[in-house]
Amino acid sequence: MTQLASSAPAARFAWWKPLLFLAVVVIGLWYVKWQPYYGKAFTAAETHSIGISILANAADSPWRAALDYAMVYFLAVWKAAVLGVILGSLVQVLIPRNWLLRLMGNSRFGSTLIGTGLGLPGMMCTCCAAPVAAGLRQSQVSSGAAMAFWLANPLLNPATLIFMGFVLGWHFAAIRLVAGVIMVPGIASLVQRSVPEQTIAAPMVMAADSEQPFLTRWLRVMWRLFWNTIPLYIVAVLLLGAARVWLFPHADGAVGNTLFWVMLMAIAGCLFVIPTAAEIPIVQTMMLAGMGIAPALALLVTLPAVSVPSLLMLHRAFPARALWIALIGVVLSGMILGTIALWLT
Repeated sequence: MTQLASSAPAARFAWWKPLLFLAVVVIGLWYVKWQPYYGKAFTAAETHSIGISILANAADSPWRAALDYAMVYFLAVWKAAVLGVILGSLVQVLIPRNWLLRLMGNSRFGSTLIGTGLGLPGMMCTCCAAPVAAGLRQSQVSSGAAMAFWLANPLLNPATLIFMGFVLGWHFAAIRLVAGVIMVPGIASLVQRSVPEQTIAAPMVMAADSEQPFLTRWLRVMWRLFWNTIPLYIVAVLLLGAARVWLFPHADGAVGNTLFWVMLMAIAGCLFVIPTAAEIPIVQTMMLAGMGIAPALALLVTLPAVSVPSLLMLHRAFPARALWIALIGVVLSGMILGTIALWLT
């Protein structure tokens, strides 16, 4: 009788945690993503632009270029980055681990599809989605499902596809959508098959029945997640800001419609880091300066998908082999898409 009485409070209050997590997700995404993007869609439809290229007007000094880019970049993403760390930590302490294991814990293709679907409403850039993907891995979600979630956020972002249609044309949006639908589950499945689950580092022990108060456990998880992701993120953004002039030349006619430039832009796109949808004004500006359609398509799928900072942010969540598969998979996808465009034009 005493045992039944003691288990009753736990059963009664078990649901407040996932409900709290859902509330944070909805309120956070509405404030950071959904509401701003709703208004931005009307601007894109009316002006056929969503702003200037974030790569424009780089300073001659690498140090000045690094600081300028870091300031512009972090002003654009800081809200989403904070939300990503909050969600990545809360998913570990508010969602029962057995729920996540049943949903995305196995190595079947269904888990990868679920991870892809859960990434769609997030609409985060690759770096802001990285803490959430890391949190999912700490909760023992399969590598394929977590990878699909991470890649789906930037590649299948519904808002970005709408902006792209209004700014660059709906044929660009359609190509990006088809490429994303193939890339996300395809690369995630390769990661799942190539990386045995036992090679993943064991997750932190943060049992749901811990005697520690919820706030204490959450702050501990959030600090660990922050320390493992954000410092490397900041340093990498500064270094790439200094290198942006060499990665993306804007001189008239510099980027031609050739296989050489397709390969170069596919590689550069996977190295550089941008905010959500920033690939649209970048490609728009470079095409006006003479860039061909083939390297433009390579950039449209590689720029948002991965970056050096986001890969570094996940170095503890995935083994190096998984991150190399993701990087090479995105580079090859950009090269293949650009090569097909060359062949058809």
